[in-house]
Parts: sequence; C-alpha cells; structure tokens
Amino acid sequence: MKLLENKRGLVVGVANAHSIAWGISQACHQQGAELAFTYLNESLEKRVRPLAESLNSTLIIPCDVAQDSSLQQMREQVEKWGPLDFVVHAVAFAQREDLDGRFIDTSREGFRIALDVSAYSLVALAKACEGLLRPGGSIVALTYYGAQKVMRNYNVMGVAKAALEASVRYLAADMGPQNIRVNAISAGPIKTLSAKGIRDFNDMLRHAGEKAPLQRNVECMEVGKSAVYLLSDLSSGVTGEVHYVDCGYNLMGM
Repeated sequence: MKLLENKRGLVVGVANAHSIAWGISQACHQQGAELAFTYLNESLEKRVRPLAESLNSTLIIPCDVAQDSSLQQMREQVEKWGPLDFVVHAVAFAQREDLDGRFIDTSREGFRIALDVSAYSLVALAKACEGLLRPGGSIVALTYYGAQKVMRNYNVMGVAKAALEASVRYLAADMGPQNIRVNAISAGPIKTLSAKGIRDFNDMLRHAGEKAPLQRNVECMEVGKSAVYLLSDLSSGVTGEVHYVDCGYNLMGM
C-alpha cells in the first residue's frame, strides 16, 4: 500500500514545473494521494492547470491568500470536494526593491506585504481549512535557512520566514488537540520562479553546493520525498518542527 493512498490533499502555491510545490505534488501523487490545487490569477492558471490535470486533479481553483474573501470561497469549494488529509503551504512574496541593498532600508509597506503574504497566509490558510482536515491530518509549510541566519539579498524575506517558523510552532499547539500536525520544510536553494527575484542567487546556489556535507545542492524531488514523510502517518508523532532538506548545509560553521 502506498503511503498516501486514499488521502486527499490541497496544494497552495504551485507556480510552474520548477517550483518546490510541484516536486511535492509529484511525490504525493506517486504515493497515491488525490490532490486539489489553487492558483493566484489567470496568468498562473495557464501554468498550474495543465500540471494539475497531468496528476488527474479534479479541483483546480483560484485563491488569493492575502484576501479573506478568497480564502472563504476556496474553503466552500474544497468542502464540496470532500474532507482533507493534508495541506501544503508554498506561498511567499516580497517586493523586489526590498530584497536588494540593506535590510534597514525596507519600506513599511514592503515589510507589511512580505509578512502578510509569506507568514500570515499560513495562519489564514490553517483557519480556512480548520474543520476540513480529518483527525490525523497534516499541514506543511516551506521555509528557508535565511529565517535563522543572515543571507545576503534575502532581507525582509528572512524576517518573514522567521515569522512563518514561529507560526508553525504556535499553530502546532493550537491544532494539536484536533490531532492535526503542523511542520515546515527548510529546503536548500533551488532554482525556482521566486528564486529569480533574489539578486546573485547563482552565487548562493554555488556556495551552498560547495559547503554542504553532501557537496551538492538539493533537488525538488528530494524535498518532495521529505514532504511525503511529514504528510503521511510515518510522522504521526512529529509536529511543530522545521525539517531541513539542504544536503546538510545548515549544520556547517567554518
């Protein structure tokens, strides 16, 4: 029997075939999960819909996690689809100008946007899915080591990811009595659509690959396989954790 056989999951944040969320989706599908997908707007729908349909998805719906009304509409459609066993949160955004230069120059509005879309959206999504998730269900979010250490040109996104990681812990405490687990995966740098917004990203990629104990960069499907663990019953006793999938880069000092 496959690890996610007879399980249903909602994936929020697939951007294209190179996104980490898509790697997670493929891994979940291979393990027998039935998946629903969201997209932000018509432009992204053109990318997401063919991918979702390739995994035989029957629910592909719009959702703007920065809008409560959109989350409510999403909940109503998912409720008609059926109960959930897991949710994948793969949403983050910061204005390009707030990723360049000095963190101290972050605008007030830029800070608000980054924290709202990248961190509060997990809280809002968990709330929207409360009651839809079966006991034993799981929520997984995506974070990055820039939440723990200063990364050049990551700036306000690092602060947003730190807030996301703290939110994972508080949500785990809130949802634990319902037997719902909440965890995060901290993946190493991967060439994705969002990574293109980080100046000198190729330098970050090269450095991580050289310094990691495995002496390479992690791949999307490796993150996907770790996500399967956190979304399946194999991790039934794990919640509130940040699970690193970065070829060991995070443990290095000098």
